[in-house]
Amino acid sequence: MEPFRTHKGIVAPLDRPNVDTDQIIPKQFLKRIERTGFGEYLFYDWRFTASGQPNPSFILNEPKFQGASILVTGRNFGCGSSREHAPWALLDYGFRSIIAPSFADIFATNCLKNGILPVTLSEDTVATLIQRATEVPDYRATVDLQQRQVFDESGLRTSFEIADFSRYCLLEGLDDIGLSLKHLNEIEAYEQRRDAWRVRL
Repeated sequence: MEPFRTHKGIVAPLDRPNVDTDQIIPKQFLKRIERTGFGEYLFYDWRFTASGQPNPSFILNEPKFQGASILVTGRNFGCGSSREHAPWALLDYGFRSIIAPSFADIFATNCLKNGILPVTLSEDTVATLIQRATEVPDYRATVDLQQRQVFDESGLRTSFEIADFSRYCLLEGLDDIGLSLKHLNEIEAYEQRRDAWRVRL
């Protein structure tokens, strides 16, 4: 998992509450067995028309949001089913952080385990970020996990909370497998002792 320390990027505004995981990555694309390749299907029913053409009215299809890596959106983002494919699709598309007033718990946990930083900020601050991303050309913000802050070049600066353990894992780029591998020597020593014990039986 790629470490997350400080990230500056283009901010894309998705001013919608209660965006569920079936909108983030529709169910017909869940047959893949890889974790990669889901980005092209992100928000598929919104990004594309029924004929498969890019929907010009969807915010992410606007040229100025191409390459966006920070998504600012409404409350209760990631509700619905607990499919881990949702953060896979967001990460594969290019998003490293999502800012919202609130997140569905399982979705937020899945983000943390896949290298995406979900940042919870107040409704007013999120509204300000959405407004600036909509109105200011090439609007960028910085998400600083080390300092637990979000700021931009226009003077906005605010702090956010994150559990120390989640922060540590993101800073070090450790998913569950990575955490286990930090104890590889102990695991191998246990396996050797276990094999010897089984032989004696």
